[in-house]
Order: sequence, then structure tokens, then C-alpha cells
Amino acid sequence: MNIIRQLYLWAFALFLIGPIIVVTSVSFNSRKFLSFPPKGFSLRWYVDIFAENDWFSALLNSLMVSTGSATLAVLVAMPVAYTAWRYGFFYAKALFSLGVAPFILPPVIMALAFLLFFTSIGVHGLMINVIIAHMIFLLALPLVTISLGLESIDRELLEASHSLGADNWTMVKTVIAPMVLPYAVAGFAFCFVLSLNEYIIALMTVGFTVETLPIKIFNALRYGYTPIIASVAVVFLLLNIITFGLIARFSSLPRLLGALDE
Repeated sequence: MNIIRQLYLWAFALFLIGPIIVVTSVSFNSRKFLSFPPKGFSLRWYVDIFAENDWFSALLNSLMVSTGSATLAVLVAMPVAYTAWRYGFFYAKALFSLGVAPFILPPVIMALAFLLFFTSIGVHGLMINVIIAHMIFLLALPLVTISLGLESIDRELLEASHSLGADNWTMVKTVIAPMVLPYAVAGFAFCFVLSLNEYIIALMTVGFTVETLPIKIFNALRYGYTPIIASVAVVFLLLNIITFGLIARFSSLPRLLGALDE
């Protein structure tokens, strides 16, 4: 039975890792077409991401959209989560629920809603559109992570700091903020990664006027299958690995995933 179990685990691991191995190997192909096994070895396609203006511009657009939407999401989530945790106001809890609701809906429904909203107010095809759309759609992530961080704070610490003369602002700055910061960073990272890879909402809110990397990949597929597409996928993979690696290194990853303290 142990041998069967190990064979099953190895087969399952190969099933998960196999596509990554194929895409990574194809990205080093020296020929100008996708083929596996690769024909020769070349780093040309990784260089082209930064050397070709259209690919590099798409990369910069994706980074600006992801950074902007993640930053706004954390800035909006922080006061809502804090107010709901500290004071329990009904309107704060209602705002919390509204912030989580868009993430529950299918992305295509949210994309259509954003498209109708921006066209109705006469604003379409701007980068700020997709930044705002991603911020609203992904707001649930920092709301949840920051709330988990706030729930991990022992309220006796707040009572002790208050008894020592600390006002609310001093308490937030010296006690709450340092303890919640890793959870806020984790929420930022989750938003950043998902915004970086999101395609449907970006396409519906800006069309082809602002090309992010996912939109650029879709456009490139219409004209051929070059290894640069595989190299972009590997770059995405590396960014995801680095981001979640930093979360695991500097935050409580089990608690962020919902584990309860013993």
C-alpha cells in the first residue's frame, strides 16, 4: 500500500508540475515557434520582453495597474476593517459585507457591470478605470487578511496601553499598526498577484487601448505562437512564487489561510 500511495503522490505531483516544465522548457526554444521538446537553447525570448517596446509597455502597464489597485484596496480596507473590529458599528459591518460581495460574483458579471458604469459616465479606455475596477473586485482580500490580523490582537494590550495614558492615535500607531502590518502586506500581495493575472475585467474596462500583459498575450496569440508567450508565462510564475514566498517568510501563512490558533 505504501508503494501505491507513493506512486499516486508522484503521479499527482507530475500532473501538477508537468505543464510548468513544458512551458518553461519551451520558453528557451531557439526556434521562432512553440515546440516541445525545444529545438536548441536561447534566452532571446526573455530579452525580447524588455527589448520590444510593445511587450515592455504591457509589462509596465500591468505593474502599474497591479500596484495601484492593490495599494488602493489596502487603503480602503484598513479603516473599514478597523472600525468594524474596534467599535462594531453596524454601518462598518455593512461596508465590510459590501467589500466582500464583488469577489463572490463571477468576474465576467463584474466586468460587464464596470463596462456599463464607465460607459454611462462617459469614461472608457483609461488606465484608472481598470485600477478602480480591480480595487473593487479584489477588496475582499485585504479586508479578510487585515481582519484576521486585528482579531489576533489581544484586547488586554489595548487596555494596558490606554491605562498608561495612550490616546487612540498613539495606540493605533504603536500597538495595532505594527501587529497588523504583515497582514496588510499579505493583502496587498494577494491583490497584486491576482490583478497582475486578471484578464476579463481589464479587457472590458479598457479594451485594447491600454494593453496589460494578459491582454497582450491574447493579442499575440492571434498572429502566431512564438516562445515569447511562454517566457512571459514563466515571468508571471516567478513573480507569483516570489510574492507568496515573501508572504510565507514574513507573515503567518497558516493563519492567513484560515487556520485557527491553538
